[in-house]
Amino acid sequence: MTKYVAISFIAILLSACSSSSKKSEFSQQKEDLNAKELLQGIWVDDESEEPLMYVKGDTIYYSDAQSAPITFKIIQDTLYTYGNDTTCYKIDKQSEYIFWFHSMVDNTIRLRKSEDDIDSLSFVNRSTVIPIYTEVTKRDSVVNYDGIRYRAYVYINPSQMKVMKTTYSVDGLSMDNVYYDNVMHICVYEGKKSLFASDITKQMFDNVVPADYLKQSILSDMHFIKVDRNGFHYQAALSIPESVIYNMVNLIVSFDGKLTISSVK
Repeated sequence: MTKYVAISFIAILLSACSSSSKKSEFSQQKEDLNAKELLQGIWVDDESEEPLMYVKGDTIYYSDAQSAPITFKIIQDTLYTYGNDTTCYKIDKQSEYIFWFHSMVDNTIRLRKSEDDIDSLSFVNRSTVIPIYTEVTKRDSVVNYDGIRYRAYVYINPSQMKVMKTTYSVDGLSMDNVYYDNVMHICVYEGKKSLFASDITKQMFDNVVPADYLKQSILSDMHFIKVDRNGFHYQAALSIPESVIYNMVNLIVSFDGKLTISSVK
């Protein structure tokens, strides 16, 4: 069953500055370069004393190694960040050593600039990415139909294709986490004769899966289901990383090697 509705609704509620009209409006305004200069450096949470972000140039790096760097601008009294979503935060107070702003859930985030060199260790080794599969996984199904023996294979191949998923901290900060996608390879043999062999990527499902969901999902699994007069049935899973949200897609390989893709009813 398709389960992408919940995450789409959450994204609509939280992405307060994502409309094209607002993007156009603030993109025309002049950036406050003095405020950007004041924001350079490492900032720690005033209450927990934990490093939160490192600002260098026009980029913010979060201490969470899973989060991707994002670009930013300060226009008037607002901080704009540009990741998967464009997000705005109202600035309450800014000086050389203090930065207070309102999060998307209206919490006040109080930061102070770090003067401790050890805090820089929170922003090293930025290559951490969570893989769904770490090695090639092979599944081999032997089936008989109409007196003929077939082999239906699935290969799950980890790739270096990155998927960005927007997440929100408990304080209402928008962050883009990074994951690796997979490439599936399915092939069907009648004896030694190849009836079908092809790589399958999630982009092939753009006609049956909404674009917003497809962008943040991973092609996480593929299974051979059955063979009948229509051909060889497979089912692919498109899941949102670290969530229970998923979407299933049907694939049928006909006996003459044609691939048909459809959504699960």
